[in-house]
Amino acid sequence: MNIKKRPPLYIVFFILSFFILTLFVNCKSTAASAEEYFLIGMAYFDLGKFEEAEKWLNRARQADRTMTASTYNLGRLAFERRQYDDAVKHFERILRRDPENILALQAAAYTRIMLEDFERADSHYSKLLTLVPESADNGYNHALVLFAMKRFTAAEDVLKKFPIALQENKDVMLLYARTQAAMNKIEAIERFSVFLNLHSDLKARYEYAQVLEQHEFYARALEEYRKTLSDLPETSADPKRNEVRFAIARVLLIADSASAEGVTELQGAVTDGFNNIAAVEGLAARASQSNRDAIRNILNAMRSEANP
Repeated sequence: MNIKKRPPLYIVFFILSFFILTLFVNCKSTAASAEEYFLIGMAYFDLGKFEEAEKWLNRARQADRTMTASTYNLGRLAFERRQYDDAVKHFERILRRDPENILALQAAAYTRIMLEDFERADSHYSKLLTLVPESADNGYNHALVLFAMKRFTAAEDVLKKFPIALQENKDVMLLYARTQAAMNKIEAIERFSVFLNLHSDLKARYEYAQVLEQHEFYARALEEYRKTLSDLPETSADPKRNEVRFAIARVLLIADSASAEGVTELQGAVTDGFNNIAAVEGLAARASQSNRDAIRNILNAMRSEANP
């Protein structure tokens, strides 16, 4: 959830001092207003003093139960502190009174993503996009939720409604490519290619190679796997270098089952830490007889390492 940029602290401190002085004077003559409590709370919020901010915002909400701004900013406070269960309660309390409050809907939807409550997030984003259908940010977040729910066709349909974002927004472009790849669409090849012509992303390049391999463009897949491996740091976790080396071995052995180079790459992947025995067994079943014995030797060593 986007948090507004805070003003310089000296300005906030000056404003805070002014409001506290005003409150002190007002208390001499009449009860302080919810608005004064709210302004002090927000001043503390901008100073990053969240406990004090929460105290004053709660006073504002108690002084005026209809003061939506206090409830909303209490939610923001909880979100900043990663107290997502508390945050969403504040946002959804607003929605019970005002179901079409755009800010509360956005905040509740995004907080539901943080809680991995995708069903509720989907519901909120569906409503948001009926109220503000032109919002590409909300569209992207909704598609992200649908992707997480493996509702790939629905995610693709949402993304198609934002053609400008599909041409210009890095995150939208990549999600669209991944969505089409998850649906086994050959169009994903073009989507990844366009994305990688504009942006450098090793994980996306690895995924692009996987799509090429899936559609049996083995020469191009091998080229992309090798590009990925050449630029991949030793410490990379996603993908790991040994995973990319295994993918190279797999393409070599599938495209040319008698490839000695494929066995060499496989041994290198295992030496680098690749330990997926089932994947190597599947590869052995597809290899030529001349390579099968070498792969079985590699498998036996992997099994011995797994069960010393």
